[in-house]
Formats: sequence, structure tokens, C-alpha cells
Amino acid sequence: MIQELTISTHGAGLYDITNQVARTCVGGGDGLLTLMIRHTSASLLIQENADPEVQTDLQAFFHRLVPPTTDPSMSYLTHTYEGPDDMPAHIKSAMLPVSLSIPVQNGRMMLGTWQGIYVFEHRNAPHTRRIAAHYAG
Repeated sequence: MIQELTISTHGAGLYDITNQVARTCVGGGDGLLTLMIRHTSASLLIQENADPEVQTDLQAFFHRLVPPTTDPSMSYLTHTYEGPDDMPAHIKSAMLPVSLSIPVQNGRMMLGTWQGIYVFEHRNAPHTRRIAAHYAG
């Protein structure tokens, strides 16, 4: 069965969607859950959910790795008419996963103790992100 999850973001950062995603497996036995974000300027990650500094550091690292087009090091980019964060968001999305496959056992995702599922929003403005979720159980 395919479902669509809707996630509202309020700017760049990581948004924990683990609980929303877990509801797509309810009542299922063993199987595989596939997620795909339907956008080209955001990503999906499985990442540590215990220490929020992990998310802060990840965001800072990717901002430093791919700064906005207003940074002189990015002057070679030509896709700039949608704002200084747009092309860098596409680059980050090309570098990071936009789909995930998660094994499910007894209706529960087989995530590790400190793992959560995140939307990594790469744009500064609020967005509504849609994620296709297919559970084959």
C-alpha cells in the first residue's frame, strides 16, 4: 500500500518524522518500507535521535560545504533566480539520500536504538514536503 506523508518545515534543518513514518507499518507483519521525498531541495536521513547536537552539526557541516550563492566561493553557479539557498539545496539533495528502505519486523521498523528518520530541509523558507511511503508486508 502506498501512502503520502505531509511534513511542514519552517526553514533549514532536520525534522524528526519517525513517529509519522511508523504509523505506515501498523498492523503489518514482516516486510520492507520504502520512503521517497518528492522534492529536489530536501533529503531523507536515518540519523541519531538522542543528541540534538548531531542535527545541529550536520546542518552546519553541509552549510559550510555548500554555502549560499551569495558566498564568493559559489559565484560559478548560474541557477540563482530562486534565491541564494536554492541551488545549494539542489546540490545537497544530490549528495544525500532522497529515498530510504527500512526492514520491518512484526509491524515495527528495525531501526537501531539511537536512530530516527528525518527530513533534511535545505531551504530557508517554510515548505510543505511530501513523502511517498510504500509498505510491502
